[in-house]
Amino acid sequence: MQDFADKQRIDYPILAITLFSVLYNCILAYINHNIMHLSVSHVVLCEAIIMVSSVAYILKKGIYEEDLPIFLYLLFTLVMTLYVTVLNRITFIDQFRNVLVLFCFAGIGAWASARTVRLAFFIACFLVLLFLICEIVDITLYVNLFHPGEYFENTRGIKQASFNNTGLFANALGFQGRFSFGLIDHRSSSIFLEQVSLANFCGVVVIYLLSFWPRLSLSEKTLCIATIVLILLTNNTRTMLIFSVISIGGYFIFPKIPKLFDLLLMPLLILIGFFVHFMKPNEVGDNFTGRIGLTITKMLDLDVDAVLGLSITRISEFADSGYVYLIYGTTIFGLIVFWLFICLYPAGATAAQRRCCHSLSLFIFLNMMIGGTAIFSMKIAGLLWLLVGFMRFSENPRSSETHLANMQSSRVPG
Repeated sequence: MQDFADKQRIDYPILAITLFSVLYNCILAYINHNIMHLSVSHVVLCEAIIMVSSVAYILKKGIYEEDLPIFLYLLFTLVMTLYVTVLNRITFIDQFRNVLVLFCFAGIGAWASARTVRLAFFIACFLVLLFLICEIVDITLYVNLFHPGEYFENTRGIKQASFNNTGLFANALGFQGRFSFGLIDHRSSSIFLEQVSLANFCGVVVIYLLSFWPRLSLSEKTLCIATIVLILLTNNTRTMLIFSVISIGGYFIFPKIPKLFDLLLMPLLILIGFFVHFMKPNEVGDNFTGRIGLTITKMLDLDVDAVLGLSITRISEFADSGYVYLIYGTTIFGLIVFWLFICLYPAGATAAQRRCCHSLSLFIFLNMMIGGTAIFSMKIAGLLWLLVGFMRFSENPRSSETHLANMQSSRVPG
């Protein structure tokens, strides 16, 4: 086992890019509330800096045959983006942006050292836990730092609700009767400023623990587990609670399951969704079965135009239904290629790699059944795909001299 005091290098550019992707929203929120008002252009600028820096790092290292799967997926998404844009006569680049995030962070993750990945997660977990405790203990201080409601109004155009005088993002307030452990009177958000990203961050840390557990020190394990537990107790996230419980058993079961099993997972979850919907056809509320019912109902309403990506003007209706959103935005073929990429791109040769690939598929396909595109948010997708990119080469790190020598013959010209 290695710890932070080992001789392995830290990739400071990768560390900086990754941590900025996690923190840029809370940094902007602090500036917006305490220094000057910001707009959506500042958010776009930050994301552009992150992605340009990532692409520059990848190009400096070079494109190799091993990189072709993710490069071809990005190219396919670009083609589908042009197709949808031309036929609908409306510019829609959301899914290309989403896949570009995957490309950037999986790309730099492939060159990261284990020490860099561990340090990125350690710092991210520490900051998330620190500000989560602040949010729980002193909500006034938390709002004075970030004022999420004002930030989302200025940068996303989401007006602050008249009933919300807390300064929090309105969606984080929850509602009476929603699942809750009752520890706080709203859904926690920490540095992410809204509740969904914090919930998904919990899932990303679970995947990290499954992938890295034997390598981690006691302090790292304690920090990650404390972060996960406190998020689950305050965020009221049913999906990540289910995912976390499954993952405890998955640590022992996933290494025994072949990687190709993941190809069955998405169809299986959709079939279960249809079964749940037909058992409770009128369930449409904000609970687990209700969210599943909403997604299945929208799947049943798909027509030929939607399947072929010719109804892009309706895509805003499906922000809470990931599968339907992908079909409207990239056609049924875009959903199929996304499914294949998620299942086949991660490595699955070792026990740790199989834990990573199986938990990744479960995390994404389960999320898409009850949610929309939150899994593509750079705030959590950066760390997630940094991890996936690293795990793809974890048994033969690309940064090692032997591997670099072997790769020279497979470098793609250009």
